[in-house]
Amino acid sequence: MGDPDCARARLPAPSMFRLPALPRIPTAPFCPSEVRGSVAIPPGLPLWKKLLRFAGPGLLVSVGYMDPGNWATDIEAGSRYGYALLFVVLLSSLAAMVLQCLSARLGIVTGKDLARLSRERYRPGPVRVQWLLAELSIVACDLAEVLGCALAFHLLLGVPILGGVALTALDTLIVLGLKGKNFRQLEAIVLGLILTIGLCYFVELVLIKPHWPSVAGALMPSWQAVSGREPLYLAIGILGATVMPHNLYLHSSVVQTRVVSETEAARREAVGLSRLDTIASLSLALLVNGAILILAAAAFHANGHQDVADIQDAHRLLEPIVGTAVAGVLFGIALLAAGQSSTFTGTIAGQILMEGFLDLRIPCWQRRLITRALALIPAFVGVAMLGDHAIGKLLVISQVVLGFQLPFAMFPLIRMTDDRTLMGTFANGRLTSVLAWCLFVVISVANLWLVWQVLAG
Repeated sequence: MGDPDCARARLPAPSMFRLPALPRIPTAPFCPSEVRGSVAIPPGLPLWKKLLRFAGPGLLVSVGYMDPGNWATDIEAGSRYGYALLFVVLLSSLAAMVLQCLSARLGIVTGKDLARLSRERYRPGPVRVQWLLAELSIVACDLAEVLGCALAFHLLLGVPILGGVALTALDTLIVLGLKGKNFRQLEAIVLGLILTIGLCYFVELVLIKPHWPSVAGALMPSWQAVSGREPLYLAIGILGATVMPHNLYLHSSVVQTRVVSETEAARREAVGLSRLDTIASLSLALLVNGAILILAAAAFHANGHQDVADIQDAHRLLEPIVGTAVAGVLFGIALLAAGQSSTFTGTIAGQILMEGFLDLRIPCWQRRLITRALALIPAFVGVAMLGDHAIGKLLVISQVVLGFQLPFAMFPLIRMTDDRTLMGTFANGRLTSVLAWCLFVVISVANLWLVWQVLAG
């Protein structure tokens, strides 16, 4: 820590590419190498205070599990099949917890993120492919956020969808406004956005009054619930929309913002605290995704509206069913908060990929501008050519891209955390390894099947 300029951070591994020097502009809190070790955890603190100091990286990761792609899938699942697929949301979230815990442990134990370790351990050709796919996943995720924010502006302010898409470009100003702030401030802002989403849905559920015994029963896995082709397709869609590939790179880096001694005992404690942070944060994401499905089941399925497949239809039907305009407003606010949260995590994840894979750092506002521009192009073209109904199709495309990329992030993560020469005593145990590889096979096959189904029409 120490040097305020991201471009001066010292990374020993050589770069694959030789690029011209860029202006040395402070980019905290978005540059990983600049904020590494920036959050001190004084020795002798009680366990609960240590946990509070360590909490935060999980929150940054959790926002990726609440994006509009998840919303669309959960709304369709709830409206078509009621509460029946709620257990799929639960199992998908548990799978995400396992993978994110592996990512956090990799970062704490090695002091390096998944992208940088990939550059150091694999040949340049595969690394370039891995980097391009990871960048594509960030753009796909950002496309979902662009569409979500544009739709939120439309629902709340009456702005045309194309105008809402244009407004999302202004989030680069938010990044500029936060330049130079510390990492804890960024985490606090993200926590505020998550609590906003959660509060909105809490009020929605109070207004709608779901049948809670049915909700509890739907948490138990049921093969019968996914025995048909359509429910199986939606279940796989929920799984594919839940686990985000770029989050595996993000988590392995942001955990390094905490100062951890190099002793085995200190690292073991840090791994334990990080695990608690991850489980608590992703539990919030689970509650939000579960609430979206429950809302759709109670408001739409129970009232005979079993063909609600997109966010616009959900908002249009919500107010007359609930009987108050508050329901629609809260829905729009939650959607806007979900979209804006990616402004921060997308920028950080992009910097992590460029530093890790390419040993390249650029000012955070440039990074944000590049990602947002690449997401705006398909959003503008799609909405301009196909109208407002293009949003649903574009959200599906974004989830397909994410699903295709996920195995390329999971494989090196599991392989590295299995490696005892790299991880030492922190390597995966046999049970963890078997569970992780089973998740890899199931999620990879499910996502590839989903990609094939979408491409086949």
